[in-house]
Amino acid sequence: MEQKLLPPRLFQIGMVLIVTLDVVLGERPILASGPVFWIGVLLAITGAIITVGGAGQFSRRETNINTFLKPDHLVTDGLFAWSRNPMYLGFAAVLTGTALLMGSGPGLIVAAGFVMIADRWYIRFEEQIMAETFGAAYEAYRQKTRRWL
Repeated sequence: MEQKLLPPRLFQIGMVLIVTLDVVLGERPILASGPVFWIGVLLAITGAIITVGGAGQFSRRETNINTFLKPDHLVTDGLFAWSRNPMYLGFAAVLTGTALLMGSGPGLIVAAGFVMIADRWYIRFEEQIMAETFGAAYEAYRQKTRRWL
């Protein structure tokens, strides 16, 4: 099952859950107001840019983006110089921003759940494969670049 539940699919499930939980729990998915709205907008837009940018870097380097397949290249520049996992960071920001835009407490729990699953399941798996594939080069990268931010 883990190979079929790729991170973009988990992100999609998270987005659906945010809206569904609001409807089921009686909260209407209405945009929040004031500073919460603008923080949500900023997080969602920034997260989308980061996710697309990270995927674009993989595409330009012609490296595998599938979590469960062996990586072709160690990408350490651009967004990857700031975070070892910018695409997960972007997904988490979009989920959090969406929850804030909707004024959804349960949505924030969904976003936190995404971060926990990404950190404990996907990222640990990827780190193991990266270490096996790239050895000392990956270890040096891991030492200088944080997992999230």
